[in-house]
Amino acid sequence: MAPQPIENYGVIGNMRSIALVSMEGSIDFYCFPSFDSPTVFAALLDNEHGGSFCIWAELENQRTKQLYLPDTNILVTRFLSESGVAEITDFMPILAGKKGAIYAHQIIRMVRVIKGEIRFRMRCAPRFNYARGSHIARAESGGVLFEPESADLPGMMLHATVPVALEGVDAAASFTLKSGETATFIFGEASPDVKILRPKAIENHFNQTSRYWRDWIGRSNYSGRWREMVDRSALMLKLLCSQEYGSLIAAPTFGLPEKIKGERNWDYRYTWLRDSAFSLYAFMRLGFVEEAQAFANWLRDRLHDDAEHGPLQVMYRINGDQELEESILEDFKGYQDSRPVRIGNAASNQLQLDIYGELMDAIYLSNKYGDGISHDDWQAVHRILKWLSKNWNRPDEGIWEVRGGRRHFLHSRLMCWVAFDRAIRLGRQRSLAGPIVEWLTIRDAISDDIFTNFWDESQKSFVQYQGSSSLDASSLLMPLMRFISPVDPRWLSTMDAIEKTLTEDSLVYRYDTKRSAIDGLQGTEGSFIACSFWFIECLARSHQLEKARLLFDKMLGYANHLGLYSEQLGSSGQHLGNFPQAFSHLALISAATYLDRAFSGRDNAAWH
Repeated sequence: MAPQPIENYGVIGNMRSIALVSMEGSIDFYCFPSFDSPTVFAALLDNEHGGSFCIWAELENQRTKQLYLPDTNILVTRFLSESGVAEITDFMPILAGKKGAIYAHQIIRMVRVIKGEIRFRMRCAPRFNYARGSHIARAESGGVLFEPESADLPGMMLHATVPVALEGVDAAASFTLKSGETATFIFGEASPDVKILRPKAIENHFNQTSRYWRDWIGRSNYSGRWREMVDRSALMLKLLCSQEYGSLIAAPTFGLPEKIKGERNWDYRYTWLRDSAFSLYAFMRLGFVEEAQAFANWLRDRLHDDAEHGPLQVMYRINGDQELEESILEDFKGYQDSRPVRIGNAASNQLQLDIYGELMDAIYLSNKYGDGISHDDWQAVHRILKWLSKNWNRPDEGIWEVRGGRRHFLHSRLMCWVAFDRAIRLGRQRSLAGPIVEWLTIRDAISDDIFTNFWDESQKSFVQYQGSSSLDASSLLMPLMRFISPVDPRWLSTMDAIEKTLTEDSLVYRYDTKRSAIDGLQGTEGSFIACSFWFIECLARSHQLEKARLLFDKMLGYANHLGLYSEQLGSSGQHLGNFPQAFSHLALISAATYLDRAFSGRDNAAWH
């Protein structure tokens, strides 16, 4: 069974790992035991060698549909034909314990026939360590045990309520169910306990997991016009959160290309300071204080770290480790033959000065809406800003993590301005001791630098980097970060220029890859979904509400069948880049909440 296009997948998870389930009922991507662990299933990246867990119905002329049970991350894949109807319910259990949420780290797959008599086939074919290692499969009383050759990798087990046979190192089954009958498969942590297959145990797992998700999304304070899409985005972001550490990954996948057969294929299973800082805002906007506080606590630990190029690193592993060495999986063919397939991320060693602005914005917001900053953390802020005061005017690799050499990027300057601006606000609001006058001087110097060196009078727009004439959609954050008024003439003309050069209807490109040779890579890429939502929010803030709403509704139409977004969209609307992407859903939430306030006459309700 060939992998589907990435937009044909749903995701399930338990805040420890995530699996991608196709509309045909195949789990084609799964890392275990953690988000950033090696893959167990990776057919999405190599159908022949990657491994998968398939369950399919033998029905003629069948159609498939996929949906989430309302207000949950429980996924239903439905098979429909004249001769029968069946469905697979997939989820990872989340069970309430005395100390909060505990997890049976497993995937549960429940197959049920609704109409007719249907024959099914199942194949569970794990391929451990990115399909680089061998394993043995052994039948045991509790099911089939898969043991990797490497002692560093955990063994895994398949339990089933139907007979399962060994076929080499895979487990396979062929079974028939009548209307009302079910079969259950559990794959995950190795356990000889067959009690987990008891109907009451499965029912309990399902009910508690369903209740967990419904209780969680029920705490959202958003009740606006686009509630279904906002709730789905929030549920998606929650899946990307680490319950253990409080961090949030950018996406659960690696190697999915920004252009088919192109080389822009990255590993996003890590915690970017930038993405996570924006997530804190999104969670607070929706009233999820616990998630925001958990990330703020993780962030505080980073304040005391040191990286090679400054006090902070661009990205970290979910537990805060800084080592993300990049390498290539030479044996993987890649998604639709898109190579190379990279794991790890060399951008972790780049200098990206904008992260200091996102960091300080997150600290400012968490203190405004949460607990006050501690003395030790405030001293750590002093240390970081002391470094930034001497380095804000350096060239860097910027928000887009270019590999074509450092430049003086506008967005990096902007976020350096944000870093000092938020520290000044925080110090004044909390009456904290600090060199406020010095910070004011630096903040104003950065502002003068932006208006002097990044404004192109001939184009009437701000430019991508100093000395260039190229535009960059990251400048859309200028009014969103409160650097410039959304109705300032310079900003309005910049937005017009972006619309003329970087947009196609509602789709916005990061920059012109043909004109701006900054990234050091071959080929082009798709439009960037987050930039589209930034552009829409900028329109709304400049009082172009009807236009903003029209484009917003159009962008909602690019979501996949479950309301999920990848990183980018191709020219034909296909999803590109890693999937699903936190940045896309964060930007959707921001645009939706502002648009709803604006149409309700509450557009003066600032979030700073």
